[in-house]
Amino acid sequence: MQVPHNSFVLVADGQKMLFFRNEGDNDFPNLTVETKEVQDNPADRDQKTDGPGRSVNSVGSARSAMEEVDFHQQEEDRFAADAAQMLRERALQNNFESLIVVAPPRTLGELRKHYHKEVEKRLIGEIAKDLTGHPVDEIERIIAAS
Repeated sequence: MQVPHNSFVLVADGQKMLFFRNEGDNDFPNLTVETKEVQDNPADRDQKTDGPGRSVNSVGSARSAMEEVDFHQQEEDRFAADAAQMLRERALQNNFESLIVVAPPRTLGELRKHYHKEVEKRLIGEIAKDLTGHPVDEIERIIAAS
């Protein structure tokens, strides 16, 4: 994938957002970090205090467990929505003309739910991979090869 000069690149997962600007050219990206944000999101088991709720069927005496809330996943989804909000604000300020988003499939799906039309107009590519833990040169190589 070609990355135009001055493109904005978001590399995110449910806990970390890296905003890059391409200082290189179309074929040889040179990503520089503009903003980095990390969220402290403990594992779900560390956020819960109780077991799942129970309900009683009024017709009989059958009981069933209610589905548990995954607080960790809920926070990851909220974090993705916040990332989409940041993209919206920057797009409305004409802070970037083209955008590439790199995120794991679930996070990418959550981001898509919250894209503003101005963000969608500037979106030139998406890559469904988790690259937040990779060094910048490897991120550049993976994006260029996609």
